[in-house]
Order: sequence, then C-alpha cells, then structure tokens
Amino acid sequence: HESTVSRVTSNKYLACTRGIFELKYFFTSAIANADDGEAHSSEAVRFRIKQLIDAETACSILSDDKIVERLKTDGIDIARRTVAKYREAMRIPSSVQRRRDKEMYERLGRV
Repeated sequence: HESTVSRVTSNKYLACTRGIFELKYFFTSAIANADDGEAHSSEAVRFRIKQLIDAETACSILSDDKIVERLKTDGIDIARRTVAKYREAMRIPSSVQRRRDKEMYERLGRV
C-alpha cells in the first residue's frame, strides 16, 4: 500500500556516485483511472496536460476545469487543484494569461 511504502522509506537515503538521494525520490505518485481504478503516473498526467495546452489556439484556451473534463474523457480522474498544481510546476501560466499571450502573438503575426 502507498502509505506503507511512504512510512518505510521515510528518512531513508541512498548514497551513490551521483550523490545522496532520499528513497522517496525513486517513487512516483499515481492517479486513479476513472473507469477501472488502474493508476496513471503523475508524470504521464503532466505530459497529457502539456499536450492539451500545446494544442490550444487563441480561440480555444482551456481553463483548469476544462482540462479536468478532457482528462476525465481519457479516463483520468483528477481534481482541478491538482491540474493547477501540475500546471504551475511546469511553469505554464493560467488560462487568462495564455489567452492574452496568444492573442498578442497573433496580432503581432498579422501586422
């Protein structure tokens, strides 16, 4: 179980030629699948969020809520707060800022 692994690896470290790493470094968190309970790694979910945002146009900017809806259709059950946390960790701006940026780039491209 996840909590058992967390407890066992707590305050444990691995020393190697590349440095000292906390054991938790080697484990990824998982997000449950909405359909069958199978898990997705947080890295896979971040990758999917980035794909959705990269496919945006100035007319179709996705809010965090819309991203949650799209992920649900892919079978990924995730909270809006988690989408926001992952987006911010990837240094991706909010939907409002992305809309402003894309509109500005389009205006500059047409001039």
